[in-house]
Amino acid sequence: MQITSSKSGALNVATLEGRLDTATAAEAEATLIGMLAAPGMVLDMTQVRYVSSAGLRILLKLAKEAKAKGAAYSLVGLQPAVREVFEISGFDKIIPSYATLAEAVAA
Repeated sequence: MQITSSKSGALNVATLEGRLDTATAAEAEATLIGMLAAPGMVLDMTQVRYVSSAGLRILLKLAKEAKAKGAAYSLVGLQPAVREVFEISGFDKIIPSYATLAEAVAA
């Protein structure tokens, strides 16, 4: 899992590439928690092809941390297989997701 950071307006953007699974979860969690700050963060998931339950746990933890910090938090670019996991697990009701970064920043 590779994570790069950038800014879009005032928001931090974390671009993830690879699999978000048990093997990459701990390192991804530490990196992403460190990047989470007000006014918010967007995770660009365009290059993520697989998310396991360990990955979902991290995304949920980030949502809880964002709420506690009063920060916005959303995802962009969910691929069909990842979107399906989100819908089946109900995460699409918990974590806002958008098709593009521009939509997430405007929200």
